[in-house]
Amino acid sequence: MSRQPLVGGPVLVINSGSSSLKYQLVVPVDGEVLASGLIERIGEVSGRATHTSSGRSHTIESAVVDHGAALRVLHDQFAEHGPDLDQAGVVAVGHRVVHGGPDFSTPVIIDDAVESEIDALSPLAPLHNPAAVAGIRAARARFGVPHVAVFDTAFFTGLPSEAKTYAIPAELAVRHKIRRYGFHGTSHAYVAGRAAEVLERPAVGLNLVIFHLGNGASVSAVTDGRAIETSMGLTPLQGLVMGTRSGDIDPSIYPFLRDAAAMSIADTDTMLNHRSGVKGLSGVNDFRLLEDRMTEDPAARLAFDVYIHRLRHYLGAYAFLLGRLDAVVFTAGVGENSPMVRAAALAELTEFGIRLDPDRNAPRSKDPRIISTDDSGVTVLVVPTNEELSIARQAQQLVG
Repeated sequence: MSRQPLVGGPVLVINSGSSSLKYQLVVPVDGEVLASGLIERIGEVSGRATHTSSGRSHTIESAVVDHGAALRVLHDQFAEHGPDLDQAGVVAVGHRVVHGGPDFSTPVIIDDAVESEIDALSPLAPLHNPAAVAGIRAARARFGVPHVAVFDTAFFTGLPSEAKTYAIPAELAVRHKIRRYGFHGTSHAYVAGRAAEVLERPAVGLNLVIFHLGNGASVSAVTDGRAIETSMGLTPLQGLVMGTRSGDIDPSIYPFLRDAAAMSIADTDTMLNHRSGVKGLSGVNDFRLLEDRMTEDPAARLAFDVYIHRLRHYLGAYAFLLGRLDAVVFTAGVGENSPMVRAAALAELTEFGIRLDPDRNAPRSKDPRIISTDDSGVTVLVVPTNEELSIARQAQQLVG
């Protein structure tokens, strides 16, 4: 960087995948996105980079051999299309890290030791943490400002022992760090805070069930601003039915398919993560297509019904764990944009105090809003998530 950044300046947020790198330049104070982009097909013969700033998008096609090359492309895109990172006064680089293991419960400034610890957690998230480490290394080499890791699991590190413990031999669990970690924590934490603001209530004393419904999906039970339960476990496979993941399933499916279908553990794991869920049942994992097909395609109808059944299953369980339910909150792509999913998930629950207002539920909006009736005993909200802003704010607070 050509000049010392100011603490009030923007934060560059990086979400590094195995073959992609997403980024935003965010002003934490007001949430303004100065620029955003996506670099795809890293390591393949032909790559693509799309950079958006000042309301205009710019796309180039070029090979991106590794994450170091991706960071060079990122820097060049900012230099050419703005804003120039060397002049923007970037305060920090915030990195989304999927798995923080049992030790990372808060954001942390990245040094060599932290980078090594994140890398050492790769067996717990083999598809995610190695990519995050590659992005961190490349970004630290290029940007001479503090780098902050924000962990998807952090919001759930305080789960009660009875919620996070698997009923397997204790010594084995301790040795291999096997427990329920939960994921989408950055989103759940952000949405819990925004829900309290919309309801004009303090977090203390507020009981929420939060559905983060995207291609990946999870649900949490939150009281006093703290998570006491969540649907994902050691990995993001456990819990709700998702776009391509099965969610909860009998673990004996692994030996069963080994014997019945000659499928290896790796084959079954790939199937459960990438060819199951809504896509496995219906052939599509885009909910817009699924909803369009439901009237004529029994497979699409079944996929939708199975998906909704699992939502209602968890809603009931978490309401009882909380003891009293103040609000149900929907967020992420499906949760924010599918009135049909919200209506089906909460249908015929008036005896439990949940009354959805069809007129409030139907419109699509990017604003947080209440979609229950005025006399509903449980408030229902749609709160758009903003993980990048949450990461930017946590990074700024840490370096500030």
